[in-house]
Amino acid sequence: MPTIKVEQALLHSIMAAHGVKHEVSRLMDELPLLGTDISRCDDKMLEIEIFPDRPDLLCGETLAHAIRPFIYGSDAQPTLVVESGDISMDIDASLENVRPIILGAVVRGVNCGVDEEEKENFIKAMMDHQEKLHFALGRGRRKASIGVHDLATLSPPFRVITVPADYSFIPLQMSKPMSISEILTSHEKGVDYAHLLEGFTHFPVIIDSNDKVLSFPPIINGDHTTITHSTNDFFIDVTGWDQRACECCLLLICLQLAARGGKVESVKTNTWAGEQVDTPDGSAVIHEIPNELVVDILGHDFNDIQLAAAIGRMGGRFLGRQPDKEPAVANKPDTMMAGHRLLLEMPRWRFDILHPIDLVEELAIGHGYEDLGSQMPQHPTSAHPRPDAIFFRRLRECLQGLGLQQVQSLTLSNHRDQFDAPRWQMEGEATRIHNPITSEHTLMRQSILPGLLRLLSANRHHELPQRVYESGICIRGHANCNRAAWLCAEPVSSFASGRGMMQALLRDLGAVARGLEVEWQTMNENEGPWMAGRAAKIVISGTQVAEMGEVDPMVADSFGLRVPMHGAELDIDALRAVIPDPVT
Repeated sequence: MPTIKVEQALLHSIMAAHGVKHEVSRLMDELPLLGTDISRCDDKMLEIEIFPDRPDLLCGETLAHAIRPFIYGSDAQPTLVVESGDISMDIDASLENVRPIILGAVVRGVNCGVDEEEKENFIKAMMDHQEKLHFALGRGRRKASIGVHDLATLSPPFRVITVPADYSFIPLQMSKPMSISEILTSHEKGVDYAHLLEGFTHFPVIIDSNDKVLSFPPIINGDHTTITHSTNDFFIDVTGWDQRACECCLLLICLQLAARGGKVESVKTNTWAGEQVDTPDGSAVIHEIPNELVVDILGHDFNDIQLAAAIGRMGGRFLGRQPDKEPAVANKPDTMMAGHRLLLEMPRWRFDILHPIDLVEELAIGHGYEDLGSQMPQHPTSAHPRPDAIFFRRLRECLQGLGLQQVQSLTLSNHRDQFDAPRWQMEGEATRIHNPITSEHTLMRQSILPGLLRLLSANRHHELPQRVYESGICIRGHANCNRAAWLCAEPVSSFASGRGMMQALLRDLGAVARGLEVEWQTMNENEGPWMAGRAAKIVISGTQVAEMGEVDPMVADSFGLRVPMHGAELDIDALRAVIPDPVT
C-alpha cells in the first residue's frame, strides 16, 4: 500500500483557509474509517498507508479535502471550480494508435510556500503525488502518465504530434539533446519505461508554438519546463489509454494545486477525431442506486436527512429520490425491485466508485456501521456441505493422524523446481507468469512435492524428524486440479515406512472396505524424484492415483538437502473418482 507523510502544519493551514480548526487528536479515531492505516500521528507529522481503493487520498491536499466533511462536518465540495481558459492544444490524427487520450489543464497563482524550504517541500510532495498516481491509477504509466510544467517557460498554443526515433530534444536533468532512441536505451527513465512504446516506429511528443518539446509521454519531460521555486503557474498534461484513469489523474493534480490557492483553467483540446473538448471537467457525477439495494444490503432504511448526512461526510451530496422506471430484473442488485432510486452526487475524481454497491458502502461508512441497528436474518442460513469438502476433511484427518503437520506454500514456482530437479515431465502446457517479479516465481505449480522439498530446505537447520503435508490446487494444462503430497525427513527413512503410510491412507479413505483392487507398480529409473527400485505407482481400478517412494539423494541434493526422506504425490481428483464415500 502507498505510504504518505503529511506535515500537520500543512493540514492546519489548509483547514484554516476553509474556516476549520484542525484537531490532531481526532485523526487517530476517525481517519482509519476512510481506508487508511495510521503509522504515526503527532503534532508534527501524519504518516499513513492508503488502501488501494482510495487513490484520491495520496497527498496532503487531497486528503485534507476528504477529511474536512468526514471529520469536521464541513460542507462537501464534490465539484472543482474550473474557469474557461484561452490556451488550446491540437492533437494530430497520428496519435490515434500511439497515445490516443490526451488531456490538459492550467492552474495559475499557486502558493508554493513562503520560504525556500517550504517551496522545496512542495515540489517534492507534488512529484511524490504524481508518482503515486502513476502507480495507483496509471498502472506504471501504461494507462495514464502525468506531466507537470512551468507555464512561464512555455509558449502556447500546444501541439501533440508523432516523431521518428531520430528526433532530438533536451530531456529533463540533461544538458544536451538526445534522440528518442537514445532516451529509450540510455536515459534512466527511458530504460524504465521503454517497454510501453515497444513496437512503435513513431513516438508522441507535446510541443509549443516555438516547437520546443514539453513532454515525451509517457517517458520524460523536456528540461526547460522544470518546476522551480519561482513557479506559480502550471500546465499539466495527462496522456494514456484509459479515459477514466487519465481524467482522475488530471483532476487530482488540479485539486492538489487548487488547495494551495490555485485557479484552475480549462484547455481547449482539439482531439485526433476532430472533436473539441474543454478539460478538465470539474463537475460532479450523478449516480442512481435503488433504495431497495441499500435496505437489502445494510438492513436499514435511511430517511432523507440521514442520507444527506451520510453521503455528505463522504464528500458527496444527496439530490433526492425519483420513481424507479426500470422493470425489476431477477438476480441483478442494481435493478432489485420496483420502488424508487436515490440520486447521489459524487466527485468525478472518485475513481473507486464503479458500481452501485460502492455507493452503498459509502453510505454505511458515512452513517457509521455501529448505528445501522440489528436485524434477524431474512433468508435461510442452513446448507449442505459440498461432497469434495467432506473428502478433503477426511483426507486431512487421516494425514494428521499419521503424524504429519499441515503446511501451506505458494502456488507459484519455477521450471527448475517443478520439472528439472524432480525429473517430472510437464503435463500439458505450464501456466507461466507474463511478467514475473523474481526468477523463483515464473509459473503456476503442477505438483506440490517440490514446494515441500523447498520448505524443508529452508528449515534444514532444525532438528529431525520433519514430517509435513500439503493439499491444494495445482494448474495443469491451464486447468485447476486438486493434489496433495507429504514429505518425511527422518534419521531412518525407508520405502517400507512410506508404503505403510500409503496403505493406512487408502484404508481410512475406504479403498479396503469397498474391496477395490490396489496395484503397486514399479517405476523406471529417473522417473520422478524417487530412488531406483524404491518407488511405486499406486493404481486403483486401472487409474493411477499416486506415486511414492524414497527421495533420490541426487534430487535431495539439488534442493540442498542431505537427509534420508520419503514422500508421496497424490491426485485427489482421481482418488475421489475411484473411492466412493464409504458413508454414502
